[in-house]
Amino acid sequence: MAHRVTLSAFLLNERRKTPALDPALAGLIKDIEVACKYIAAAVSRGKLAEAKASTRINIQGEEQKPLDVIANELVLQTCESCEHLLGVVSEELEGPYPIPESRDGRYLLVYDPLDGSSNLDLNVTVGSIFSVLRAPEGVKELKPEHFLQPGVSQVAAAFSLYGPSVMLVLTLGRGVHGFTLDREVGTFFLTHPDLRIPEDTREFAINASNERFWEPPVRHYVEECKLGKSGPRGVDFNMRWVASMVAEVFRILIRGGVFLYPRDTKDPSKGGRLRLLYEANPMSLIVEQAGGASSTGRERILEVQPTELHQRIPVILGSRNEVERLVRYHQAYDRGEDLSFKSPLFASRSIYKS
Repeated sequence: MAHRVTLSAFLLNERRKTPALDPALAGLIKDIEVACKYIAAAVSRGKLAEAKASTRINIQGEEQKPLDVIANELVLQTCESCEHLLGVVSEELEGPYPIPESRDGRYLLVYDPLDGSSNLDLNVTVGSIFSVLRAPEGVKELKPEHFLQPGVSQVAAAFSLYGPSVMLVLTLGRGVHGFTLDREVGTFFLTHPDLRIPEDTREFAINASNERFWEPPVRHYVEECKLGKSGPRGVDFNMRWVASMVAEVFRILIRGGVFLYPRDTKDPSKGGRLRLLYEANPMSLIVEQAGGASSTGRERILEVQPTELHQRIPVILGSRNEVERLVRYHQAYDRGEDLSFKSPLFASRSIYKS
């Protein structure tokens, strides 16, 4: 059997190549790895694992699934002994959770314990999303504002997949790498080194049931994709929608594509649908590290300054050329330009022609 690189060996090699890589950060990644193993085991048991979980309406106003609660507790239990972790923020918690065993709290962890949990009853792939930030130097008492850092401040990001195989996708700011869990030995092995997203794609993912609420730039983009060869793009596109961000982003990492959860008018009180700190930011870092791009349509996601822990934001990410096209459409719309197909802006000789 050819030599296989474990996650532990990969982290050791990264420290050798990059002496500035903090051993404490590697230790936190190992804790995340352990939490993912526990969650994977619980998810694989499905309804059998739900008996002891009590649910409620969470801070998002959403009804928790039993496995949302279980996954959140598993992360907390795993990380409670991490002496380098000052505290965490979770989708399932109203405020920050301080780590009682913290001795040198130089890091903060922000996470979505079980992304795509609405798919659990359908046995569709779900996962967890993690973002690692540096704690302000010298801080001993955890406060919400410590977590309100823009995405460019992340020192690591990861997401897991609990599907036909269990995977962990990781960036330490130097590329993106995928690890697959060998269930027989309980170890993650490097199976997808140096993932790169193609710059061009003929695939997009969006929840088309919300079309009536979209802004004109998004409606225009989707319409020209749907027109295929007979439209201004001159090529056929495929549309996908899994309703599980981890599955959508992994597909983009493997074969390209663009994922859209844009701003809409369905609930004007929300600035978007996805959460900035523990969904948009870590996924954007991973996508950009793999050669893709991410935007709200009007601003690079990683440069958005957070104002609250559970802030929502529009998300467009994936293959660079398609994201940039969508940004141009938003800019044209904001300038008051006509987005109809009769507009010179989108004619066959336009700069937007593929």
